[in-house]
Amino acid sequence: MPLLLPLIVLLAGYLLGSLPFGYLAGRWLRGIDLRQHGSGSTGATNVLREVGKGPALAVFLLDVGKGIAAVVLARAVLEPLGEPLGSGAWLIDSGVVAAGLAALAGHIWPVWLGWKGGKAVATGLGMLIGLTWPVGLACFGIFLTVLTISRIVSLSSVVAALSLPLLMLGWFAGNGMGLRLPYLALAVITTLLVVWRHRSNIRRLLAGTEPRLGQPRP
Repeated sequence: MPLLLPLIVLLAGYLLGSLPFGYLAGRWLRGIDLRQHGSGSTGATNVLREVGKGPALAVFLLDVGKGIAAVVLARAVLEPLGEPLGSGAWLIDSGVVAAGLAALAGHIWPVWLGWKGGKAVATGLGMLIGLTWPVGLACFGIFLTVLTISRIVSLSSVVAALSLPLLMLGWFAGNGMGLRLPYLALAVITTLLVVWRHRSNIRRLLAGTEPRLGQPRP
């Protein structure tokens, strides 16, 4: 049974990530399918544009929460198994990181919504807070700084994602913890996922047509 627990943890991470809070907000409050409106994303930004500020804040917090929950659950289950299974910190780190990435995959490709979900920004933030909260808060600070200056959510998300690998390296180096490969791998994969999910936004940014907060989509 202990050997099955890592697989169960991965499945739990995916299912937590796939909870479609944005989609439910659109259905329950406006009677719409967010996948057919605005950007087509089920994330908080599209909820803001299509449903309203209050629901968007609630969806953002819930999406952050499910990212945290996936990591906290994985750590709670896997860390006590370290000694009995003879596994070192590297394997525990790998399992916890894999559960966090599973939550991101669940948010981006939820089984309940035909594999079409959000862009992983809020859930990714929650995952980072659960893993290394200083790095998560630093990323969020970069996001807020760029958003305050530009008023463009997609630009803020991409810049924060691009900063993640450097922040992760800096955190471990600054604390004398050495290079922890699973965490660095998570940072790189998360960056790639967020940038890939924002590829249409990046095209609009380059064309100068990406809307700012408060502006309708073109």
